[in-house]
Order: sequence, then structure tokens, then C-alpha cells
Amino acid sequence: MSNAKVPVTVIGLGPMGQAMVRQFLAAGNAVTVWNRTESKAEAMAAEGAIKAASLAEALEANTLIVVSLTHYEAVRKVLEPVAQHLKGRIIVNMTSGNPTETAEGAAWLGEQGARQLTGGPMTQSDNLTHELNYVFYSGPRHLYEAYEETLAPLSRPEYIGEDPATANLYYQTMLNLFHPMLLAFEQARATIERWGEDPDRFLPFAQHVPKTLPDFMAFTNMMAKDGGWGGVSELKMMHAGAQHVIDTSEQVGVDASVIRAVQDIYSRSLEASEKKGEPVPTYQTIRGH
Repeated sequence: MSNAKVPVTVIGLGPMGQAMVRQFLAAGNAVTVWNRTESKAEAMAAEGAIKAASLAEALEANTLIVVSLTHYEAVRKVLEPVAQHLKGRIIVNMTSGNPTETAEGAAWLGEQGARQLTGGPMTQSDNLTHELNYVFYSGPRHLYEAYEETLAPLSRPEYIGEDPATANLYYQTMLNLFHPMLLAFEQARATIERWGEDPDRFLPFAQHVPKTLPDFMAFTNMMAKDGGWGGVSELKMMHAGAQHVIDTSEQVGVDASVIRAVQDIYSRSLEASEKKGEPVPTYQTIRGH
């Protein structure tokens, strides 16, 4: 049996869990499933998966266990009653959480005789195969290398280190970029629409913005090494610019709270600059100067 055909158990059958089951099945892996809501496991069984009669049976079925639950508290709550069945298992934990609880979860699994690979899926459940999607993995390198081929159908794997917390660290910081950008686009689109302009005409210009970000990020990264970009005059200019965005949105009744949060950072940097008697760039304000 090739590595790609390693049998796998999937615990947690929300949209992401179901999508992963389908990917494993399509790749030719035997897949055992378990979910607290039994009907979801039955639905996966109808597509070719093996429905375990219990969580203990699901754990005993295979060495490789993929867990996809809402949060780490749920993982612990689900697995603690069957901890005696974890020994020898490789837990690929795709659950979202902060790095500290990820490390604590991995340590707890280690105490039960299991080992964790952390996964951070930078993908939507309905489009795992998109060429731009990938999954961060961290944890013991030898485990990652042993199962890299098996996990590949879940989107391109990106191994980023031995520390099990790192994958969730990167996952959360990538979402840190995604959430404000998505909401900022919604604010921009709503402003265009409420003004009476055609949002579809606006869309190509909005889509151009991400293409400019690599250069801005490289510059910001370089400046951050020296404390960050922006003297007092630049901070005042950016603060005023943010106010113009706020005014434009609010004139047509659009919620401007996203850009107000941005402006607040410029305000705090200006206040800190005045107090300190020298420029305090926004990077220092965000980082904690």
C-alpha cells in the first residue's frame, strides 16, 4: 500500500471535515468517520466513507486521525473520555485556535501517547483544490514527511517548523490580513452602491489593489525593522485621509467602523508622538512601543 493510500479517520464533519473526507475518498483512501451529530456521518457513509459506531472505534480504526472541530476546547471535550484510545495515534489537528492552546493541546495529546501535527488550512471548504490554496503544517518533521503525500489532496501542504503552535500562529495572522480587507471591500462597495454608482464597474479597480500589496508589504517590512514608517507629518496626513474616507461613507449612510478603527491607530500614534517628543510610527503603536 502506497503512502497516498494510507487509511485515515476524520473526526468532525462540519463543512471542512466533509470536504476533507471527499478529498481523501477521491484520492483512494479508506476513510472512517465520526461526528457528534450522527446524521452527518451517515451522509458521508452514503458517499463511501466508513461510519464508526463510536468515537473509540473511529480512533482504533486507523493510525492517522484528522480532527476538524470548532475550537480546541471542543477537541479536549471530545477526546478526553476516550483518551485511552489515543496511544500511538497521529493527530492531524485542523482545529482553529490560538498558538498557546495549540501547544497545550499538543502537549496533552503527548501525555496520552499520541503525537500532533497542527494544520492551518488557508482554504475554503467548498474549494480545497484551488491552485492558490494551501495548508500550513507544523510539528515533528518526520511525521510530516511520513504523511505529506497522504495529506496533499487537502490542498498544497506548507511545512513551517517543528513547533506545533506555529501553524496556528501563521493561520491566525493570515486571517488577520483577510478579515479587515474583506470588510473594507464591503464598506467600499456599499459606498459606491449607495452613491448610485455601479459596483460592477468599481470591481476591477478594487481587484487591482491586492496586486499592489506585495510592494507595500515589502516596504513596510523593511521599515518595521527600523521601528516603522511615518513621521508626525505623515501620521497627520494619514489621519486626515482616513477622515475623508469616513466622511464619504457616512454621507451616504454606510457604516465606517472599519476605517474608524484604522484612524484610531493614527490618533494613538500622534498622541504618543506628542507625549514622547519624537515620532511614534503606527507599527510601534500596534506592536506595543
